[in-house]
Amino acid sequence: MSFVGLFLSGAVLFLNSLMLLGKADGKSVGIFNLFVGSIQIIIPFYLLISSDQNNWELYNIAAIFLFGLTYLYVGVTFLKGLDGSGLGWFCLWVAIVAVVYTVTSIIHFHDVVNALTWGMWAFLWSLFFVINTLKKNIDEYLGKVAFVQSWVTLTIPALLYFLGVWNTPIVVQIWTYVLILSFVYFAVSFVKTRVSFKVVQGSNPRSS
Repeated sequence: MSFVGLFLSGAVLFLNSLMLLGKADGKSVGIFNLFVGSIQIIIPFYLLISSDQNNWELYNIAAIFLFGLTYLYVGVTFLKGLDGSGLGWFCLWVAIVAVVYTVTSIIHFHDVVNALTWGMWAFLWSLFFVINTLKKNIDEYLGKVAFVQSWVTLTIPALLYFLGVWNTPIVVQIWTYVLILSFVYFAVSFVKTRVSFKVVQGSNPRSS
């Protein structure tokens, strides 16, 4: 996926995380989703038309569509106040595709950082399925996951690429640890969220 696309995606996910955490209005965030989503639909269409149709080139272009379509769907859902079940099922489909990209990064490209990054995105899309289709109240947890991922998988890698240091051995090594630690943070936060939920439920047996 283009690093310019990663950069813009970082901004969208950052705003979406703030919306989930109750810090930003859904409709205003939805407009930005539509703006970036449109860009990430128009550009890959151009790349698709001008490409030589090589399978790996199409593979990379398809990844941009995954993000662009997600942002457009989120934006329309926010602005129109639609039921999120359709968005959730779409996110589940994208999560499954992201798992394929994760495995391919390991087996074909031998790229640990890219594999961990796609694994994170698969997890994120899965959470959007849980919150939109399964209707689980995980806004705060999802907001935290989205906030971290907006920086460690999108914004900072794009900035490091622009600075010309992204593919250097030391940065690759550091970022491998950063991504692993992020997964640990997600796991610990999930356990704390579950414990907190159980305490609240136990203290008020009438709540449903």
